[in-house]
Amino acid sequence: MFCLTAATRIYLYRGICDMRKSFDGLCGIVRSALEEDPLSGSLFVFVNRRRSMVKLLYWDRDGLALWYKRLERGHFTLPDLYPQDGRIERRELTMLLEGIVPKKVEKRYKY
Repeated sequence: MFCLTAATRIYLYRGICDMRKSFDGLCGIVRSALEEDPLSGSLFVFVNRRRSMVKLLYWDRDGLALWYKRLERGHFTLPDLYPQDGRIERRELTMLLEGIVPKKVEKRYKY
């Protein structure tokens, strides 16, 4: 199981990802499309065309780890608004994985 802290940066790849890709293929996407280092300790999220599968790639202190989830029914709902660099927040990832579709999300505190 992976641990998300407040300092963990999460990047969502908005393109279509071939779910047959493994560590090397996903690292190539991270380097070329997201322009990030896969060994930086960040978490990278990939979704397939039908949005029924999601893969998470992250560096786990001594090697890369891959987390994979496939839905039997329905699809994942991606966040509507996101910065150009693809960064999303921890709560957006949690809502994506849990299947929560927010109508309106407001932060209590604005930084």
